[in-house]
Amino acid sequence: MDLYDVTIIGGGPAGLYSAFYSGLRNMKTKIIEVQPVLGGKVNLYPEKVLWDVGGLPPMQAQQFVQNLIDQANTFSPTICLNTKVEQIKKQDERFVLSTDSGEVHYSKTIIVAVGGGILNPIKLEIDGAEKYEMTNLHYTILGLERFRNKRVLVSGGGNGAIDWAVELLAVAKKVVVIYRKDQLTAHESQVEKLKEHGVPIMLNAEIQSLVSNRNKNAIEQVVISQSGEITSLEVDDVLISHGYNRDVSLTFADEIQPIRKDDYYLVSKGQCKTSVPGIFAAGDIISYDDKVHLLLGTFQDAVLAVNNAKLYIDPQADKCAMVSSHNDKFIEKNKELLKR
Repeated sequence: MDLYDVTIIGGGPAGLYSAFYSGLRNMKTKIIEVQPVLGGKVNLYPEKVLWDVGGLPPMQAQQFVQNLIDQANTFSPTICLNTKVEQIKKQDERFVLSTDSGEVHYSKTIIVAVGGGILNPIKLEIDGAEKYEMTNLHYTILGLERFRNKRVLVSGGGNGAIDWAVELLAVAKKVVVIYRKDQLTAHESQVEKLKEHGVPIMLNAEIQSLVSNRNKNAIEQVVISQSGEITSLEVDDVLISHGYNRDVSLTFADEIQPIRKDDYYLVSKGQCKTSVPGIFAAGDIISYDDKVHLLLGTFQDAVLAVNNAKLYIDPQADKCAMVSSHNDKFIEKNKELLKR
């Protein structure tokens, strides 16, 4: 049996920083991530520019994620990708994590960092739509250059859809937005940008059908119903942003069932401790008064969760790690950096 000091469930920003900080605290660390890549929800918007992380210059999300991954690997944690934790129970003084592959993991403590759950985009409910996912039907943007000089239809009226539409203004030949309700729900400033650029916004409208090209492998036209009237648009790409289904299937054995809020979020009893000793949480999954829903808040959650996991294992340990400027762990690493 390979027993870890801490197992972090989730490889997004909260989980990645938890891994770095637990390594800093000499803890044997494992990350378990359901997706094939690390980075969590930030991977949905790889070309968005982030401005609000203290001390860092503005950078694209994909670079920010890579920085987090590099940092998390500083102390060589064990990383398990494509692995879904399905149940957690406790045997003697260790937690037992059962996964979808049948593999079992053992840990002294757990940090839950699953964010809003496993997110799967809500697909377009039109027969045969899935065959276009390999060509020009999209549920996320992996690179803006893909849409250069293209006519793009964006379906959705929330922040995700409108943010994408605004980003596409820089590369697309034409952007059209349709939304099934009578008013967009995105941030007003982003909506105003679309209006300033003359982007057509069709309200009370939704996709009725897709018309394929001659080769039957891509969408050529989209048939739209707007307030009962039918119209069609010629398109090069269709981007669907109808939200996400959240998989919340992670369960706990009855004897270690943590207190939840809204049947999902883990309630903190202070310093990111759940109601179950030995189980901690960081990021969007943890709920407490005055929570800051920014990356900065996520990193603080990670530090609190790791420090308390360390104290759970060793009550005589220091309450926090020594700062990096005085930490012997970084002496050699700093020398390497200065040589570059």
